[in-house]
Amino acid sequence: MAEDFEAAVEDGLRLSKRVYFGKDRAVAPPKPPTAMERAAGYSYLPNSPMVYAVISDPAIVDNPDMPSYQPHVHGRCDPPALIPLQMNGVSLEVDCYLDTAFVTVTGTWRVHCVMGSRSCDCRIAVPMGEQGSILGVEVEVPRKSYSTQIIAAENEKCTEQKVAKIEDGGFLRAHIFTLTIPQIDGGTNISVKLRWSQKLVYHDGQFTLDIPFSFPEYVTPAAKKISKHEKIQLNVNAGPGTEVLCRTSSHPLKERLRQAGKLGFLYEAEVLSWSSNDFQFAYTVSSSHTLGGVLLSPPLLQDADNRDMFCCYVFPGKQQSEKVFRKEVVFVVDISGSMRGRTLEDTKNALFAALAKLDPKDSFNVIAFNGEIYLFSSALEPATSEAIENVTQWINMNFVAGGGTNILLPLNQAMNMLSDSCNSMPIIFLITDGAVEDEKHICDTVKTQLTSQKNVSTRIYTLGIGTFCNHYFLRMLATTGRGHHEIASDVDSIEVRVRRLFARASSIFLANIAFENLDTLDLEVFSSEIPDLSSESPLIVSGRYQGSFPNTLKVNGIVADMSNFSLELKVEQASEIPIAKIVAKHQIEQLTAQAWFSDNQELQDKIAKMSVLNGIISEHTSMVLLETERGKTKVDSTTKQQVSSKSKADQHNKAEDSKPKRISVLHNVGLGFGNPIATGDNIPPGCKDTKPADAAEVFVKAASVCCGRLLNHCCCMYCIQCCSKMNDQCAIAFTQLFGALACLGCYACCCDGNE
Repeated sequence: MAEDFEAAVEDGLRLSKRVYFGKDRAVAPPKPPTAMERAAGYSYLPNSPMVYAVISDPAIVDNPDMPSYQPHVHGRCDPPALIPLQMNGVSLEVDCYLDTAFVTVTGTWRVHCVMGSRSCDCRIAVPMGEQGSILGVEVEVPRKSYSTQIIAAENEKCTEQKVAKIEDGGFLRAHIFTLTIPQIDGGTNISVKLRWSQKLVYHDGQFTLDIPFSFPEYVTPAAKKISKHEKIQLNVNAGPGTEVLCRTSSHPLKERLRQAGKLGFLYEAEVLSWSSNDFQFAYTVSSSHTLGGVLLSPPLLQDADNRDMFCCYVFPGKQQSEKVFRKEVVFVVDISGSMRGRTLEDTKNALFAALAKLDPKDSFNVIAFNGEIYLFSSALEPATSEAIENVTQWINMNFVAGGGTNILLPLNQAMNMLSDSCNSMPIIFLITDGAVEDEKHICDTVKTQLTSQKNVSTRIYTLGIGTFCNHYFLRMLATTGRGHHEIASDVDSIEVRVRRLFARASSIFLANIAFENLDTLDLEVFSSEIPDLSSESPLIVSGRYQGSFPNTLKVNGIVADMSNFSLELKVEQASEIPIAKIVAKHQIEQLTAQAWFSDNQELQDKIAKMSVLNGIISEHTSMVLLETERGKTKVDSTTKQQVSSKSKADQHNKAEDSKPKRISVLHNVGLGFGNPIATGDNIPPGCKDTKPADAAEVFVKAASVCCGRLLNHCCCMYCIQCCSKMNDQCAIAFTQLFGALACLGCYACCCDGNE
């Protein structure tokens, strides 16, 4: 899909050369990437919010303000070309709370490449940052407006609407959301408002915000006199009792606010060209000791759950985080047939990097699995340089993709190896790209084994590659094992995700975390087990409660020397931090994993209500595109004579909104629950041939089988005997018939080429 999108944009840039802007052109025409840029991996995928004209008929491509002579174009663009529209203004607003950023981009684009008398669809592309989640798209054109909305699956069944095609909307990649707005006239200005949330990256005590905001040169308007206004507004709220220090910024921000735990910045300017760099901002929450707090909030107005909400956050301090647990790690790696090619090669490279990060005091083992298991060693090995060299050679020899997928067998083997761990942190690091039939049984088995372990139970960290694996199964495993789950949506992100996940697993300094003084509350925590605190990630725990929350929350745990650790967190009302927005996505993901495991319909209904209330995509809801037409209010002649000129203008410009109508439902915007059939067929992640064939494809395949069987019977001795008995007149008639059919086929091909 991404490759098709890039090809369509490349075709669109070639096609846009037909647009003539006159002699007074401010920017150069679009240039193809140089050989050096292509060698460096140049991509036409969007690195900033973009809008494209969807062109099926190249004859409509022209300047809507200045029509020019254009040579006649034969044929159509199949698939349609995508011409990037010119942008007239852009505004970026970001609010950072704890570990989450809420982003709003407002921009104006113009359909500069289509005749004024013609129209085309326009496709919006929204690239998002780390773990981005689309919250909404709003579009304004002269007589209509469009917006997205989350609806429950039951409402979708009761309503008749057009089912969207892949091109109409969905995820191009895990971090790029696309949406198509139908039939916009040439020369129209389009106002677009995009909203999404994303996570802040945390490393070495520093939060980093990275937002795709790098606009290509060819979206700059051609006319010199058009004002190009660029605005960036940033607000940071790290929580009460914290001290925030700014480190770096990619754009020249001016400080507007500095208070305890809060910062505010603004950048606003008239520019010659749009931002060519992503917006990056880094800051630290300065503290030498572990700190945190608890925020309380009442339920939202339309919330079906009337219990109050709480959010506990803990930031790792520098002194405590320097003393991490000694590790015993077993890497469990999928080498089934679907992992062949670059997927397995990148996994191997990521595994080599993780092994190199082990401390000599740590111990490890590697288990490769498909239908069987392959062990590097029968027991854990000390992470010496010699052992790392030996396992590297073993991986290169034994990591050969082939066979099926059996996850339970290697997991049992790994847990048996770690069952006798003492004074260390036992960790299973599972990497797979497939789904299996016995996933719920695996969860039950793992939970039983973890319950029987003493001291520090085995931690489970999971990485799912692609969309064929069941990410909710892997999330359930990680939650049960107090670990974490990461998603490598495509092959390009495997090494980055493995490196980040292993850094989190190998820097744990506070384990077995529990809340002490909440026994009097009716409490629900949205995680069956509280995960460990790592120096590579803050800890955010949320839930619902009923009763009187204490003034301080006592948090207990153990540190690397197995001694007890205690921390008291101050409890405050969340007056300026919207904790419902911050924790909604995580709660929905955790509940979805539980609903998958338990097949609980009430839990699925609860997820759907949370998804609709917070505008967050889930597996039990759908996203729809709404269209609203605006018409001017009619005013009779007698009324016109009695009102003033100002009132006339007000009534003339007043518009009444008709009832919104659903024009499409965007399916498959969630992760899904895996594809065991694709896993059984060893289809690699990202392969195009995994979707069910449509009726035409089924007919063609059936016809080919039928014709093949017919030819098998025709090309036998009976056919030869039949032809030998045919007279001359019959042979001539058959020859003329087949010749006529051949001419008709050639004529059809010629007609298709001239369209």
